[in-house]
Amino acid sequence: MKENRLRQLLNEGKPTIGTHVISPWPGIVEVIGHSGAFDYVEYTGEYSPFSLEQMDNFGRAVDLFPHVSSMMKVEEHARGFIAGRALNAGIQNVLFASCRSADDVREAIHTVRPETPEDGGNHGCSLCRAVDYGNWVGSAEWMKSTRETVVAIMIEKQVAMEHLEEMLSVEGVDMVQFGPADYSISTGHPWQPNRVELQKAHEAMIELALKKGVAPRVEVMTVDDAKPFWEMGVRHFCIGWDVFTMSNWCREQGAAWKGLLSTG
Repeated sequence: MKENRLRQLLNEGKPTIGTHVISPWPGIVEVIGHSGAFDYVEYTGEYSPFSLEQMDNFGRAVDLFPHVSSMMKVEEHARGFIAGRALNAGIQNVLFASCRSADDVREAIHTVRPETPEDGGNHGCSLCRAVDYGNWVGSAEWMKSTRETVVAIMIEKQVAMEHLEEMLSVEGVDMVQFGPADYSISTGHPWQPNRVELQKAHEAMIELALKKGVAPRVEVMTVDDAKPFWEMGVRHFCIGWDVFTMSNWCREQGAAWKGLLSTG
């Protein structure tokens, strides 16, 4: 079964870099894979319509690149179903949105771990593409692969920050990420990226995660955006979005062409 690049780098204590896609089109994954720039591709399924067949095709596209792994961001509702199907599609790692308590975190971890006495999970084996439609079903290799799924959780609610230490103390949490927009809303404020209270909450989450030995991950758009977090000790980043890249290109080129055409 395919090696989980993200898990390997985490275990080795090395930095990681991923990028987001909202489109589940496999061609986008291939463009990213051929760049050789990223350790993993995150499909942000929480924001995008998808079918189970598209999830399989996403997994197939990632498998074309041995040194690239995959992640799916799953929403709060139906998270068990979606996470299970993502793993069956060959998407190796899961980011769980809207976790509010230690119990939410335990539920997330149980969802992706194999149902063995040792692991205590509830993910069972099935005839899916992740096990070559049966060749690896129920095997030791399958159990190892499932145990190596990176579990990342979003801290994006005020109540989550209030229970952060307990949440980070749950065994099996690998990565944690702050969600500034939803956090702002949960405190009764619209998202204002430069609001001091928001930045302080983000920094507090990072500091506690580092103290607890959980890898903090930060979403940024550029290297310059990452530098302050790097100085804090953050070594894991997920940069850019396919839709933002397209939107920014359209706006920049559109303005430039309007300027040129207006001169005629």
